[in-house]
Amino acid sequence: MPEGHVIHRLAARFNEGFRGAPIAASSPQGRFDASLIDAHPLLAARAHGKHLFLEFAPATVHIHLGLIGSLRFEPAEDVWGQIRLRLVPDRGRGAVAANLRGPQTCAYLNPAEVAAILERTGEDPLDAGADPDALWARVHRSKRTIGSLMMDQAYFAGVGNIYRAEPLFRLGLSPFTPGRALDRAEFDALWADLVQLMHYGVEHGRIDTVRDEHAPEAMGREPRKDDHGGEVYVYRRAGQPCYVCGDEIALRKVEGRNLFWCPTCQRD
Repeated sequence: MPEGHVIHRLAARFNEGFRGAPIAASSPQGRFDASLIDAHPLLAARAHGKHLFLEFAPATVHIHLGLIGSLRFEPAEDVWGQIRLRLVPDRGRGAVAANLRGPQTCAYLNPAEVAAILERTGEDPLDAGADPDALWARVHRSKRTIGSLMMDQAYFAGVGNIYRAEPLFRLGLSPFTPGRALDRAEFDALWADLVQLMHYGVEHGRIDTVRDEHAPEAMGREPRKDDHGGEVYVYRRAGQPCYVCGDEIALRKVEGRNLFWCPTCQRD
């Protein structure tokens, strides 16, 4: 499932290339009634966590990609696959289409429904208006582990498996530490690291979390080869040596998701 930086990049692309022009909206797959927004201009696109909202005058389109969904910007003449929603701005020849395939959600929402989603979604590290103080109060009351809380979109919006594993390693925090056992300095450092890493993800379109001294060039090692790209400390590195201590990276299935950590660098 794409993490929050991907959704924010999608919103930025819509705002840069689609806003203001009449949009030809269709559903080649036939599973979405695009007639409500067809020929209307896109007013704005915005992201919160893993939710993307495309605002048109008649209604807002809510998109959640889920596990297998994709939203790609492709040449307008290139139509393939099961496209749930297709948006093409009226910009003449060479136009680029936004093609949505396999989403978990693609639905119209009214303002009250949008507000309800935002209300039940947690604090987004990529949102300049986020309230880490409110999040700290909730985390500090919780008996759940910080590794569990970080994957809960009602707490940390937009954080997924990579952005859970990597900041915890970088700060030497065990993912099994209860939220209420964290002190405020540890929480503040975790939030600041999330903000930094996720903004980097938005800017560069990839997740890189290793510090300069642990980069391939500095350590004389091969670059990471993985579909997700980017240099990381523990994510998908189970059984491999830790770049800091040399011990093996551990893997455990927790709440149905793979959890990666270094038992030496992140002692309970």
